[in-house]
Amino acid sequence: MGETETFYEVIRRQGISRRGFLKFCGVTAAGLGLGAGGAARIAQALETKPRVPVIWLHGLECTCCSESFIRSAHPLVSDVVLSMLSLDYDDTLMAAAGHQAEAILAETRETYRGRYILAVEGNAPLANDGFFCMPGGRPFVDTLKEMAADSAAVIAWGSCASWGCVQAAKPNPTGAVPIDQVITGKPLIKVPGCPPIAEVMTGVISYLLTFDRFPELDLQGRPKMFYSQRIHDKCYRRGHFDAGQFVEAFDDDAARRGHCLYKMGCKGPTTYNACSTTGWNEGTSFPIQSGHGCLGCSEDGFWDKGPFYERLSTINQFGIEANADIVGGTAAGVVAAGVAAHAGVTVARRLMSKNENKDKE
Repeated sequence: MGETETFYEVIRRQGISRRGFLKFCGVTAAGLGLGAGGAARIAQALETKPRVPVIWLHGLECTCCSESFIRSAHPLVSDVVLSMLSLDYDDTLMAAAGHQAEAILAETRETYRGRYILAVEGNAPLANDGFFCMPGGRPFVDTLKEMAADSAAVIAWGSCASWGCVQAAKPNPTGAVPIDQVITGKPLIKVPGCPPIAEVMTGVISYLLTFDRFPELDLQGRPKMFYSQRIHDKCYRRGHFDAGQFVEAFDDDAARRGHCLYKMGCKGPTTYNACSTTGWNEGTSFPIQSGHGCLGCSEDGFWDKGPFYERLSTINQFGIEANADIVGGTAAGVVAAGVAAHAGVTVARRLMSKNENKDKE
């Protein structure tokens, strides 16, 4: 394995024009919210930097993160995988198998020691010495530790790698844990979701390859550019929530009118993700738009937090449990009470003033 080409060299060899390249950089910069100068910085990086070697491991998971990743539209996953990245090992996507695949894994680790990105999909089961996940005939946790030790940085794809997800649900017989409980001393970014949004995954990679660093992270290790706002904050049904207009049953008139799904168990008010802004399937829709409440799948412990269709009991803000008329009436009542209180104070002051004048006489 020699030095890899740059992204620009690869796409030019594939017949992509300079104009097409710059358009790609512009779309990517816009998706990452980098501002006017972002496209130029991305273009410079992709013209000069060699493609980054990536090792993609699979632990306990359902492969939904890979399924999501290969459906990214902005940027196209083919551009990311085939041009920006040198995806040297992924036992789900690669043609090689068995001993040949394991030889590639060992060779990549040795050739690019300290320079490759370790992308991990799935969690690590620790019970019974890791027996519950044995790719290549050895415990996944051992391979994970070994490959992380020589990596430059680690990406935890999805809620399985980030939080443990459903495999770690009580009573957790396999002893499944998120990968940050196994990997220490390495830069690690979490991209949770079950699965994560495709454009969020490719966006994180694009940023990392352009700036040689992770984007700004929150206290849980998630990129703020995608996980800084609740789904509830930008949900198109938010107006119905504020007006107290809620779906009571999935087949009622309120459901047909597109009212808020809070009473149906929607976890949008407590879930941080980009679903309501980025969307799924090339921005076509997201679960709430399709008529189903958010499950909170990007949040730690969502699988053990009660039935999915049980309403949140800790969301107490203006408008909830009331229709627009009641909210308006309450507001008017508050104003009226304030006017009455002010009038009462004014009358009391006048009476006190009169009494004081009589005492002086």
